[in-house]
Amino acid sequence: MPVAPAAPVAAVPSATPAPTAHATPRPATGRAVFERMAERAVRPAGLARRAAARFLDSLVLAAVAAGVALPLLPEATAHIQAKVDAARVSGRTTTVWLVDGTIAGRLALVLGAVLVFGVLYEALPTARWGRTPGKKLLGVRVLAAATLRPPGFGAALRRWLVYALLGLPGALWALADRPRRRALHDRAAGTYVAR
Repeated sequence: MPVAPAAPVAAVPSATPAPTAHATPRPATGRAVFERMAERAVRPAGLARRAAARFLDSLVLAAVAAGVALPLLPEATAHIQAKVDAARVSGRTTTVWLVDGTIAGRLALVLGAVLVFGVLYEALPTARWGRTPGKKLLGVRVLAAATLRPPGFGAALRRWLVYALLGLPGALWALADRPRRRALHDRAAGTYVAR
């Protein structure tokens, strides 16, 4: 049986265009890369991680304070004991002030040493790299909220001083703050802590 030649079939256009050999994905622009990096940086650090970093940094500051105070302690104790003994010998009831010029001078020396060390240990590294040694160890950093970069020296110093004055009650503010979990010292300095 002879077979008839096949008639040409008309091509039906498809709804999707055929892939071309020249189609390549567009490379990421510098702006897109920056935006992705910024999105990752916006994630606030967890409160447990922040607390652990603060604990480590506080241990270092406490060790410095103890290192300065311990050599002064025998002299201060002897001074107070001499005042108590003099009051006892007088035979009358008298008030013995524990803090006088001598003791206040020793306390000022310890406080001054802690302040100088705090600037070198807390404020300068935070301003330069956004991290203290404790924060670096736990993988968190302090960023300026406006620029997503480490804060300037003034903001880093303000942040540390407000924390030193308010302590734990100011830090607990981060429990209620959303979404960046900023403590009062972060609000005062315009910063937040990111992972």
